[in-house]
Amino acid sequence: MYIIRFQYLLVFLFVSHSFLCLSQDESNIVYYGKDYFILEGTEIDESLKENPYDRLPLSYKNVVRKPVWELSKNSSGMSIRFFSNSTSIHAKWTLLNDLSMNHMADTGVKGIDLYFNNNGTWQYLNTARPNGKENVFELMNSMSPKMREYKMFLPLYDGVKSLEVGIDCNSVIKKPKKNTSKSIVFYGTSITQGCCASRPGMAHTNIISRKLNIDCINFGFSGNGRMEEPINELISESNPLFYVIECLPNMKEEEVATKAIPLVNTIRKKHPETPIIFVENFIYETVALNEKKAVEINVKNKALKDQYTKLIDNNVKNVFYISAEKATGIDHEGTVDGVHFTDLGFIRYANFLIDRFEKLDLLPKQSR
Repeated sequence: MYIIRFQYLLVFLFVSHSFLCLSQDESNIVYYGKDYFILEGTEIDESLKENPYDRLPLSYKNVVRKPVWELSKNSSGMSIRFFSNSTSIHAKWTLLNDLSMNHMADTGVKGIDLYFNNNGTWQYLNTARPNGKENVFELMNSMSPKMREYKMFLPLYDGVKSLEVGIDCNSVIKKPKKNTSKSIVFYGTSITQGCCASRPGMAHTNIISRKLNIDCINFGFSGNGRMEEPINELISESNPLFYVIECLPNMKEEEVATKAIPLVNTIRKKHPETPIIFVENFIYETVALNEKKAVEINVKNKALKDQYTKLIDNNVKNVFYISAEKATGIDHEGTVDGVHFTDLGFIRYANFLIDRFEKLDLLPKQSR
């Protein structure tokens, strides 16, 4: 008798739950945290961080300069990936700072992009627009209840304290397997961090990651990408396909002359063969008429080329130098302020780098 009553109770609860799911709207959404998706764009174990969405381990807090540490709290280059058969997708996230900038859209600074896997190609769907520190946003609705793979790119210039994915209460969310292929590590400046993309997915490291299906690790520190030894040591702990060093915009000629070779030496202690690519300073748009700036950039690029030549002369293998000429096209329309890239600039730069990676034969065949 008790068994029969219990069975009736289960049926009642199931029917009631299904009815509630169909008869409610926002209350129909159930939110799931980090145990239900995989975090990509970082290789540092969560147990070593102050927050899962930080880019440096907690042990570096008193090792790097304060601005580097504060910028490492930005989630630039990180994304989450999951499967779901939900007919709607929501994002709920709490920001660290609620930062705004006068030359970059809030959607890029602190929004979240949603993509889905469309037959092997990551296709953009929508951007969750921020509205304060605490945010909830419906990214998609009215979809067929088909199991799909989704990817969300996280804020470029703000930190994420917490993040949840919302789906229909009668749907499921599944955590995918980790991508075990080697990553590409980028170390650089504000451009590397993603300034001034209109939304997170348009930073060049994220574009490259999608196009090549390779995890890209973003160590871009706005105004503070200076080939510093603590970061050199940290990136040498990775075992990537190759390293891309984009630090010149934040460095002076004398710093380039004293720091480029030590960076290579630090990496070479642990990775004797891993390719290292130096990208020279971009030619800013103001250089067309600003003679002082033109001299400054040319001097820095020459300093880097000189250090590269020394490495080659000393028989250091697998070190490459990429000229930034025409990196964002030839029409001078790829920046927001003469320096930092718009989405157009980032797309062109990503394609430019992929082309150079292919010519240097650095990419696995399945990524081409």
